[in-house]
Amino acid sequence: MQTTDSSSRSDDRAVLREKFAIPNLNPGFDKQNPPDSKVIDSCVHCGFCLPTCPSYRVLGKEMDSPRGRIYLMDGINKGEVPFSETASQHFDTCLGCLACVTACPSGVRYDQLIEATRSQVERNQPRSFAEKALRKLIFSLFPYPNRLRLLMWPTVGLYQKTGLQKRLRSLRMFKKISPQLEAMEALLPDQLPEKAFRDDLIGVTPAQGETRYRVGMLLGCVQRLFNPDVNDATARVLAANGCEVVVPANQGCCGALTHHQGQEEQTRQLARQMIDAFEPHNLDFIAINASGCGHSLKEYGHILADDPAYAERAKAFAAKVKDVQEFLAEVGLTAEMSALQEEPLAIAYQDACHMIHGQQISVQPRQLLRQIPGVKLKESMDAGLCCGSSGIYNILQPEIAQELGKKKVTNLTNTGASLIASANIGCFVQISKHLELEGKVIPVLHPMQLLDMAIRGKKLSR
Repeated sequence: MQTTDSSSRSDDRAVLREKFAIPNLNPGFDKQNPPDSKVIDSCVHCGFCLPTCPSYRVLGKEMDSPRGRIYLMDGINKGEVPFSETASQHFDTCLGCLACVTACPSGVRYDQLIEATRSQVERNQPRSFAEKALRKLIFSLFPYPNRLRLLMWPTVGLYQKTGLQKRLRSLRMFKKISPQLEAMEALLPDQLPEKAFRDDLIGVTPAQGETRYRVGMLLGCVQRLFNPDVNDATARVLAANGCEVVVPANQGCCGALTHHQGQEEQTRQLARQMIDAFEPHNLDFIAINASGCGHSLKEYGHILADDPAYAERAKAFAAKVKDVQEFLAEVGLTAEMSALQEEPLAIAYQDACHMIHGQQISVQPRQLLRQIPGVKLKESMDAGLCCGSSGIYNILQPEIAQELGKKKVTNLTNTGASLIASANIGCFVQISKHLELEGKVIPVLHPMQLLDMAIRGKKLSR
């Protein structure tokens, strides 16, 4: 393993001082949970993280890698580098995909470092009016499904059907205003099903046959609008395998989006509401079908650690959270399944970052899919490399996300698979968009949809 001595570290800091101007022109991190110096010091700067880092792969700059950002955190902590707008931009380019955590031979918890740093950026760094307005829009809209529905109804209806969307896109009007706004508008689906504007699953879905478990289910914020079929399929699969499925009416956002962007108080508020919604239902487990949500829900004990009223309740809640694929692989499938088509079906399973890196779940989804008769799995190159969605990263950093989305689609289609399985709503939207841009017609389905079809004896449409 390559290491660096104290003299080389001093040289690195000298480079930082030169690049980021004279120290003390700007204040450093505040005293509210700055990046932990002990975690920073556990990094030996070996460079194993570099090839796994999506932003470094695209930008090729040291300061846009985990190692480079750790240098910055260390320098700011020690007053050797100012906590400036320039430094903050390098923190903003991080996707938070956690691939570096998986790759690190020293076990550096970069996830803890970037989480603390992002909160510092949000509290202490000024942003332009346009940036603040966009972030305000996102954080006031995306975590609130009913607000999103109010916007989506006229947007997907009148805006698209009148031809206004096509006209504005042809004129590149959104790009002239803001590349970020253009990226957000580009993610709009062509249409939304009627079920996107109601929550049919609220209540209890009884188990088929003997009840093995009583399981809570999260609907998600974006998923219940953009791809509600996934929730329907998940409930049916759980019920078919002996689970009584409970969907609380007052559930909201899990806080994943805000958590990953340093919005601490909003995240805590959303977490408390989620615990209040599920806690009264006497559940054995809480099954999650979106990896970004699952990762954050499992972090509730950490997120609410300083809340005397919720700290212990958050730990108990988090202990019940399971990704639905993780859960079903553990308890076993009991429902019989049939082939999805007459000939063998080649499927490329796409590893979502907060599944493979955040929750260390990669074997279980493949185990489940292989139980469907006739399924053959294809593995893509760079399977652990982020697709560029990463919550709202494809909106905030559209150019980097564009290149990553193109790489992901190329690698997936090069497998020769006729179908892509993806277990995260952000990945689904990003991959579907780039398949369309590439002119490739390949269905993208959640593994729960495939299991549901196999259990119900439905065939894939050609």
